[in-house]
Amino acid sequence: MHIRLLTYHVNQDDPKKCTARKLKRFGLADITHNIRDIPYSSIVLNPLAKTVFAPEDRTYAEKGGIVAVDCSWSKVDEVFSRLKRFRNHRALPFLVPVNPVNYGRPFQLTTIEAFMASLYIIGEEEQARKLEGLYKWSQHFIDTNEKYLSMYKNSTREEILEIMRRI
Repeated sequence: MHIRLLTYHVNQDDPKKCTARKLKRFGLADITHNIRDIPYSSIVLNPLAKTVFAPEDRTYAEKGGIVAVDCSWSKVDEVFSRLKRFRNHRALPFLVPVNPVNYGRPFQLTTIEAFMASLYIIGEEEQARKLEGLYKWSQHFIDTNEKYLSMYKNSTREEILEIMRRI
């Protein structure tokens, strides 16, 4: 099954470094600038969410897709406050980014890294791997985080929280 990937884009980043725009150019994800275009049943990847993303979220992903929000890390609070009406906010579990801007800073993933992680966790490893080739650095994201991604993929939400407590 192919999971729809959608980016809510708020134009706060350097267009040359924007992974969402490159995903769109290659037909691997859609972009919207309008909140009304986000399916209500989708999963909104939100680093501030109280619920961790887990394999149980596959049903929502199949139904409404996965939405990443492309904004500046310094404006996360402001941007996500506009998205409160969506019910399925999920925070990705502990992962280490490999992108040049936030390399090694846990949780500060680019849009492409967030999509790869979420797809892998819900068992869509093949679709996740299709995203790897867009950047030289993105090819290393899954390999760098494979230990964690494999554990998350085979765990319940509660087990993921326990794994994160031990990290």
